[in-house]
Amino acid sequence: MDILTKSHFELLGLPERFEIDIAALQQAYRRLQGAVHPDRFAAAGATERRIAMQLATRANEAYRTLLEPGRRAAYLCERHGVPLQAETNTAMSRAFLMQQMAWRESLEDARIARDAGALAGLARLLCDHRERLLAEIASAIDQEHDFTRAADAVRRWMFVDKFGAEVAAVEDGLAA
Repeated sequence: MDILTKSHFELLGLPERFEIDIAALQQAYRRLQGAVHPDRFAAAGATERRIAMQLATRANEAYRTLLEPGRRAAYLCERHGVPLQAETNTAMSRAFLMQQMAWRESLEDARIARDAGALAGLARLLCDHRERLLAEIASAIDQEHDFTRAADAVRRWMFVDKFGAEVAAVEDGLAA
């Protein structure tokens, strides 16, 4: 199989699953990057240098995708015919929408009151929620092979992760 057409998992010699060994990923990436790094081909012909650059780019893309949980989950869903469509599929359960509203109100209240304790509590709550969503994604992908359910959980995780960054920005603003 041509290296440019292998999946990210095949390219790095890892099992195709959501839960991966990050140390093994890093080791596989370093090994691959050492073999294909363009500097190794500096004295080669133009074609070989171009191919080395493509391979290094491909290795970087695979590593970045598999390292970050949201990107890894989205990649697995897409490989199994369930693209996230995060930009167009914003449908969420009523319960999750209500939770979003409550979180936003809590953030606004804490921001107005300049309440660092409330912000820290909200940040911890979001961290716990992200961890539960990652566990749901892992189960949906690795045990149940339910990529539709996983894609829904990934879209929720993306919201929670982005909202967590908003909370951190407000926390940083209070500290300044």
